[in-house]
Amino acid sequence: MNKLIWNLVKFAPAVLAAGLVMTGASAVKAESNQEMLDQIQKYSTTGQAVNTMGQVNSISQLRDVAPGDWAFSALRNLVERYDCLDGYPNRTFQGNRALTRYEFAAGLNACMEQMERLITTGSTNVEPTDLSQITRLVDEFEAELATLGTRVDNLEGRLGEVEDNQFSTTTKLKGEAIFTLATGLDGPNVSAFNDNTTLSQRTRLNFESSFTGKDNLHLRLEQGNFGRFGVSNSARLGADENTDGAVELTDLWYSFPVGDAITMHLGASKTEFEDVVTDLYNPYMESSGSGSLTRFLRRNPAVYRIGDNENQTVAANLELSDQFSVDLAYTAAKGNDPAGRNGLFNGDNAALAQLNWNP
Repeated sequence: MNKLIWNLVKFAPAVLAAGLVMTGASAVKAESNQEMLDQIQKYSTTGQAVNTMGQVNSISQLRDVAPGDWAFSALRNLVERYDCLDGYPNRTFQGNRALTRYEFAAGLNACMEQMERLITTGSTNVEPTDLSQITRLVDEFEAELATLGTRVDNLEGRLGEVEDNQFSTTTKLKGEAIFTLATGLDGPNVSAFNDNTTLSQRTRLNFESSFTGKDNLHLRLEQGNFGRFGVSNSARLGADENTDGAVELTDLWYSFPVGDAITMHLGASKTEFEDVVTDLYNPYMESSGSGSLTRFLRRNPAVYRIGDNENQTVAANLELSDQFSVDLAYTAAKGNDPAGRNGLFNGDNAALAQLNWNP
């Protein structure tokens, strides 16, 4: 740092003398700006060679920088002259509280970078007195500037590691509430229909999580109070669900890619074929909330529903081309129950193979 100050002393007279030269003013000005730029760049990198903080030789190196200190006033002047800091709503520096030495060093570093930009673009001149102030400030806060640079380097390294291994640290929540006013009508060729008009609701909370950005952990909580009309089970409403007032876990499955063309599904609770196969039918009919009014029109219950809705399922989707794909799935109605004729292979189970063509 002493070497830098001595270079500044040798440099300052040259800057002052430039104002006395009447000929070749443009060349002198350009040369002076370049020399100032070189000086600021040296000040910015002076402390970077210091990897650790040295011994503290003065108690002043431990205390904060108060508004009445010379360093605070010097930084305030630089901020006002070169617009280094603009974090306040009116883009002014309103320093009225003490700063830690690291806060002060960050502000000083911002001013040096701003002055370097101004000299590079030629938009303003840097006064030699300001350069002298920077020299003194850099000398005073050399350790903090060096430590600040090390911390920034470490932070950039950690940020790069996080970006390389990025995954969702939060779970997306999707909610749905359906209110249904329903009634049944009979006709001359239909047996007497005595069910009453009803008002029912179904509420769902879906939690979607990803650990790699390509996988999906799906969990659903559901509550509903639908009553079924006594005509036929196939006439059940699309949003029909009755949990007797309780909130239940109605879906739990995990999907993840295997290579570029295969997606695997593991369903641990109440996972049916319709949850894991490729959907090629009309998307406006698919959703139980916004699709068909009845379940029968949504999908064939003889193919996509088995058991008592407690299924455990393993499935795979294979992409053959842009138009063709294959779905393979196996489900057990009581795959979680080891007793009797239950389990994955000893109870009610079904397998599905489906070739899909989407022109």
